[in-house]
Amino acid sequence: MAKRSFLQSVGDALAGVATTWRTQRSFRIQAGLTAALPVVLAWLRPPLVFSALCLMMAMLVLAAELFNTAFERLADHLHPEHHPAIGAAKDCAAGAVLLVCAGAGLVGTLTLVVVFAER
Repeated sequence: MAKRSFLQSVGDALAGVATTWRTQRSFRIQAGLTAALPVVLAWLRPPLVFSALCLMMAMLVLAAELFNTAFERLADHLHPEHHPAIGAAKDCAAGAVLLVCAGAGLVGTLTLVVVFAER
């Protein structure tokens, strides 16, 4: 396998994000919420650690969605027909995204509790 430059690797990664953006509605929604997050955090002015946790969780949600999309595309390519084991594996990957989203929701809720408890 040929070595790739750093810029080529970044380009490949951005192509993956672009593909996911074009094909996954949930990713577009999550990316929109992530883009709005800095504005909301600037308005609420939570403690810095909560801002960092919120931003980190938002990025983890997007990363989980990218992993899920990659897994689903690979599974569909290797075995296009329905197979119960592949369906279960895809469900597990979607479950991982759900858990990360739930964690992000909890961090967001705790951030709001802290912000409004201080006021």
